[in-house]
Amino acid sequence: MVVPAVVIAAPSSGSGKTTVATGLMGALAAAGHRVAPFKVGPDYIDPGYHALATGRPGRNLDPNLVGEHRIAPLFAAGSRGADIAVVEGVMGLFDGRITGESDALGLGSTAHVATLIGAPVILVVDASGHSQSLAALLQGLAGYSPQVRMAGVILNRVGSDRHEQVLRQACAHAGLPVLGALRRDPAMTVPSRHLGLIPAAERQTDAIDTVAAMAAKVGAALDLPALVAAAGTAAGRNVVPWSAEDEIGETATGVRPQIAVARGPAFTFSYAEHSELLVAAGAEVVGFDPLTESLPAATAGLVIGGGFPEAHSEALGANEALRTAVTAHVAAGRPVHAECAGLLYLQRSLDSVPMAAALPGRAEFTPKLTLGYRDGVALAESVLFAAGERVTGHEFHRSVVHWDQPPAPAWGWRGADGVPTVDGAVGGGVHASYLHLHPAGYPAAIARFVRAAAATDRPGE
Repeated sequence: MVVPAVVIAAPSSGSGKTTVATGLMGALAAAGHRVAPFKVGPDYIDPGYHALATGRPGRNLDPNLVGEHRIAPLFAAGSRGADIAVVEGVMGLFDGRITGESDALGLGSTAHVATLIGAPVILVVDASGHSQSLAALLQGLAGYSPQVRMAGVILNRVGSDRHEQVLRQACAHAGLPVLGALRRDPAMTVPSRHLGLIPAAERQTDAIDTVAAMAAKVGAALDLPALVAAAGTAAGRNVVPWSAEDEIGETATGVRPQIAVARGPAFTFSYAEHSELLVAAGAEVVGFDPLTESLPAATAGLVIGGGFPEAHSEALGANEALRTAVTAHVAAGRPVHAECAGLLYLQRSLDSVPMAAALPGRAEFTPKLTLGYRDGVALAESVLFAAGERVTGHEFHRSVVHWDQPPAPAWGWRGADGVPTVDGAVGGGVHASYLHLHPAGYPAAIARFVRAAAATDRPGE
């Protein structure tokens, strides 16, 4: 069955996609719809707000990280049980990975994903600087690629009744219906820090209130029946829905190793498919909060993903029981999969605050942002990959690690300037790096990690 779907896009970043998409999801849910939420690209934060708005896990659709052949199956799997799907785009409509090759859609762009799932696009326009010339912009976007089907426009940050009237005339001239108009409202923003929005898990009650306000405002300003009708024009794709069990295949019977996954405010970055693949590979997944808890007693493998540890460094440093347990876990050779924030937590210190001291380095934050997709090769055998295996991941941080002793690196790649780069550390059971991977793109690595956990000594034995 084809699930009705719309893709919320924009001419450029900063147009208000997150507010409109999250508000639309919440308004549809309040109206009784079962809404499946999605985000184009590698972003971890927006899906957290989507989950609050819909009561379902927010999922990512990124052809760069999982391969374009998996996008429609992942979309189908994430839409199970829903009667409508809303997909929030990334950056501008045709902005994708910069490869040096000519591609009208942009690899991994919102337009690219919209074509892969067969859904129409609704354009959110920041109207604050527009008048009649908006018609030319819309005509250019609508005519740029025949593969992309535009269903309408949402006018955001409209200044007055007169301004809205002029903008509606411009949209009519471009041949695109207006599906709603939102007035300028500084209160309708989500607090941000140096890497984007503050994750919903860090804001708790405040985030719930913000999402509720978004849903109320957007729901009142948009033509929800028209949006639902537009979603009903989705062509869909005839695919077998993605399945963690199918990706993993047969698993060894016997012991189910316990994999502890760091969660809570300091480590909010994770993809929903990660835990699903761990379970399918035969693991028992147990979440814990490194701010207040120690490792679960039977932990055979440890996953520490990304997040904002710098915002919680004092509490992380004060949790000596966990720091001691992680150091012992690493010393015993048990598997650890650490990405970005996890890499920082394993160091001796983060901005001079004591961390787990499981790796011989010191981490600190800098003004420089490191950002982009990376095509990496595994430089050493590890609990996740065999040496020589190739991956595409995403790097996104403002920190740096100063190694006391250079470790065996996890990855190597060449930057856009052709300069070779090495990243991370591999040793014993540890695989730690700045590179974020989407586990759905590398199910064999997850199965390998679970096998390594099953093969180690059981804690307490």
